Amino acid sequence: MTSVQPPAVELSADQARRIALRAQGFLGAPDRRAGVPGVLRHLGAVQLDTISVLARSHELIPYARLGMIGRQSVEDAYWSGGRAFEYWSHAACILPVEEWPHFAFRRRAYRSRPQWHHDLPDGAYETVIKQLRAEGPLTATELGGAKNGGEWWDWSASKVAVERALMYGEVVCTERRGWKRVYDLAERALPAAVLHDDLDDAECLRRLVALAGRSLGVGTRMDIADYHRIKGEQFDTVVADSGLVPVTVRGWAKPAWADPEALAAEPRGRHRTTLLSPFDSLVWERARTERIFGFTHRLEAYVPKPKRIHGYFAMPLLAGGRLQGRVDPAREGTTLVARQVSLAGAKAVAPMAQALVEAASWVGCTEVRLERVDAPELRAPLTREIARALA
Repeated sequence: MTSVQPPAVELSADQARRIALRAQGFLGAPDRRAGVPGVLRHLGAVQLDTISVLARSHELIPYARLGMIGRQSVEDAYWSGGRAFEYWSHAACILPVEEWPHFAFRRRAYRSRPQWHHDLPDGAYETVIKQLRAEGPLTATELGGAKNGGEWWDWSASKVAVERALMYGEVVCTERRGWKRVYDLAERALPAAVLHDDLDDAECLRRLVALAGRSLGVGTRMDIADYHRIKGEQFDTVVADSGLVPVTVRGWAKPAWADPEALAAEPRGRHRTTLLSPFDSLVWERARTERIFGFTHRLEAYVPKPKRIHGYFAMPLLAGGRLQGRVDPAREGTTLVARQVSLAGAKAVAPMAQALVEAASWVGCTEVRLERVDAPELRAPLTREIARALA
């Protein structure tokens, strides 16, 4: 492990929390001129997921920071003009196109991988590349079908081939169409200025560590490494050259690093009140969320229903720079249904009502219906606040 210089900066836990909020776009006036592309560049990665309750998670990310933006404009902002591509980062993520060179280390690793879950039939790879060159961009269905007719993992030869080409970097996903990936040749879809694997592994990792540190503001070794899912040992080899500053945070058991720009000025400004996707980069790492906010958050969509505590897609409530509760939402026609609401106390009632009514309006709902409220004594005040906000 690379030795690091002793930290010269000590932060309080509250300072670290506010630095993290500002770095993630939740403290201070939002940059509306930069819009969704600005949010994407600022975060460096926006996670994709199949679940859609209020909206898809990649729509919820800019909504949480910018407010009532048009949903179609979100999709257009991501995919039009060659601004972004999809690749494996923290998970399947939308990434700014300028980050393509930084993932050369991962593409090289995939190209040298000796074993895969799916076999690649002879000639299938070449056939897909030839078809894309002649007809692309295309979905897997248009390439010949995504499945063989078996279980969900029973991919067709063309689907295996195009996904392999995606990992290798010969093909790029340029948009989602009806949730299907749209594939095109990287040489055609990406700007010439970024279409290269010139950076060696160390330089790729150094840049990703620096970018993750900037997007987090302050974080531990694993906070920063987890942002783009690099190994802790890889972080160790490059952090000294990343430009990040070693710091200590009171109450944190492990060493931390901060973006020097985050330390240059005290975080100030108004706090956003909003519901967060469970896949939002502010809360996607459970240990970090508990450390910064004292809030235990777990996505329960894949937990058997009888074992769920807070619901299928519980969305944390951010208000006043704190996580003050959560709601498991659903939609029935033009009604947003709050199937289960948990609140940190009476002070969270008005923010939850505000967040619910704003979210409802954003997705075209005109009513909000409460079902279960974990603290029964807060049900009536919450109902009144919702009615007031809807009026």
